[in-house]
Amino acid sequence: VPFQLLLGVGAILGHSFPIWLKFKGGKGVATSLGVFLAIARIPTLITFGLWIACFAITRIISILPAMQNLASYNDHGIAAGHYALRQGPDQRAVLLACYEDLHQALAGEDVILLHGDEVSDRLLGLVAGYLVWAGRIASPTTALAMTERLFRRSIGPDGRTLLLELPENHA
Repeated sequence: VPFQLLLGVGAILGHSFPIWLKFKGGKGVATSLGVFLAIARIPTLITFGLWIACFAITRIISILPAMQNLASYNDHGIAAGHYALRQGPDQRAVLLACYEDLHQALAGEDVILLHGDEVSDRLLGLVAGYLVWAGRIASPTTALAMTERLFRRSIGPDGRTLLLELPENHA
């Protein structure tokens, strides 16, 4: 077995089962792609291209404070919506527009990317709020618990505020 292959397997295992997380919760996908590219470039590129074609994102819903990249998305044929979630008197209206956009995209066969700075409290609050707004989960408390369990982290004050400011569902 070539030494480089052993190093690649070690890198994948190290990223998938990190010591500082007690060998749980690692993410080795990007590392695996890098190792596979080093070992077999052409088959990996073909496989990655097919994966992208099968799971292409067709709609981006951005909750960034400022409009970023929307023109670029449109230039590449990806529909995009921007909803700046800021505290203030207009937040319910912005949430309603965002939830309606998300609801319409999910009713079709769109593959959606929710775009935020990171997997932030606002993004998780948006997900939990949508689940209640759309009637998929009956209570905000249950939506909060389910979203926290799904993402394996608690939702802070910014996300909980979004959940408390649910607009009425007109869908």
